[in-house]
Amino acid sequence: MAAAASNLQIATLRHCQLQSRKGLKPCGTTVSSRSKASSWAKLSSSSNISSSPFFYRKFVSSSGKNEKTVTKAMAEASDSKPVSGLSIDLRGKRAFIAGVADDNGYGWAIAKSLAAAGAEILVGTWVPALNIFESSFRRGKFDESRVLPDGSLMEIAKVYPLDAVFDSPEDVPEDIKTNKRYAGSSNWTVKEVAESVKQDFGSIDILVHSLANGPEVTKPLLETSRNGYLAALSASSYSYISLLKHFVPIINPGGSSLSLTYIASERIIPGYGGGMSSAKAALESDTRVLAFEAGRKHKIRVNTISAGPLRSRAAKAIGFIDMMIDYSSANAPLQKELSAEEVGNAAAFLASPLASAITGAVIYVDNGLNAMGVGVDSPMFKDLDIPTDKH
Repeated sequence: MAAAASNLQIATLRHCQLQSRKGLKPCGTTVSSRSKASSWAKLSSSSNISSSPFFYRKFVSSSGKNEKTVTKAMAEASDSKPVSGLSIDLRGKRAFIAGVADDNGYGWAIAKSLAAAGAEILVGTWVPALNIFESSFRRGKFDESRVLPDGSLMEIAKVYPLDAVFDSPEDVPEDIKTNKRYAGSSNWTVKEVAESVKQDFGSIDILVHSLANGPEVTKPLLETSRNGYLAALSASSYSYISLLKHFVPIINPGGSSLSLTYIASERIIPGYGGGMSSAKAALESDTRVLAFEAGRKHKIRVNTISAGPLRSRAAKAIGFIDMMIDYSSANAPLQKELSAEEVGNAAAFLASPLASAITGAVIYVDNGLNAMGVGVDSPMFKDLDIPTDKH
């Protein structure tokens, strides 16, 4: 591609405190291609590889808790020669992320990575949380979290009220219609939101489902009521079918759709109850079927990311998220705390042309915990020489 193109760099950023939310600055170390040009030229001449490297990585020995790896989309003017290397270039693309209600969940992180790659961002926010989210955004409470790798702030083109439990206005019961938390909002069912996005923007290229709710998530499955079980499936899995069904007419061919799942779909996670494990299993099964149907009919790819535990507000509802994070850090092949940015980066890749042949897949972003058959922190392994990060 001639002209300006968005290139992907990998930067390892050490956590730093910003002086103030109004004086935002990017922090960390970026390995640039210019500073490494000389050494790379020597390496390439002796190794018969490209003289224009694209990816550089700086490795730092650490426990991993205070480091983040983020995608960095950078515009480089190049009128005289093509841009070398691979790039995640989502400029000119538009993404709708359903389920963003604060700045510390996976939905927000995905929005940031897509924005860093150049995509225009639209979000759907649960109606009762809409006023708080919009107010916090306007007053600058999210400014620190909005900082993109190039120092600019992520912009959200529009925030739509959304309750993905209801497909159309006819599905909304009277008690919800008259609920004070829904007062002042309109056109928030899935069908209405899709119609509003079409009216406002015409089409989208990326659809992200970052929604889940289990009203009885703390109950063992044997104690879960029928209503609680069905509510979990409705909010956490069928909502994805509904979103794709209503948005697919406005998703451009070659587009991508993503959801978020969890390993409880295939492994026993005590405490993750209320039908939520069943809902995630359904979501993964639906991903495969939707990939076939949406792929054949609309040339749209459908994937899901199985993310590791994150210390988000939503996850705290389970009640033992800190324990799950500690367990993962102790037992996963990569002994570090998973960051939301890492999931966001995976989503940006899956939404990009680089993943043009990937569909119907469950992509694990969990430091490899899914590969483990036993917990190596068990006393039974105390006599084995298992490498452990002591920090």
